[in-house]
Amino acid sequence: MGLSDRDRSILDFERTWWTQDGPKENAIRSQFELSPTRYYQLLNQLLDDPEAMAYDPLVVRRLRKLRTERRKARFVGPSVGQHPGR
Repeated sequence: MGLSDRDRSILDFERTWWTQDGPKENAIRSQFELSPTRYYQLLNQLLDDPEAMAYDPLVVRRLRKLRTERRKARFVGPSVGQHPGR
């Protein structure tokens, strides 16, 4: 079916959100008119979409890696020498 304009906008936003002023959550609300919770649900679905990988492989791989690390930390705990929250 292809990526929607919103899907592409979410991936584009993830590539550059830190260049915007203010907290990311505020930018999510103003740019997408979504709650941060809903935004992250949509983002996680996109990370598993092969078309998202084709559209922006660097962003998708980076976010998949972060997602895997966070899941691992949640279930296994921090690794030796790693501070909690990192």
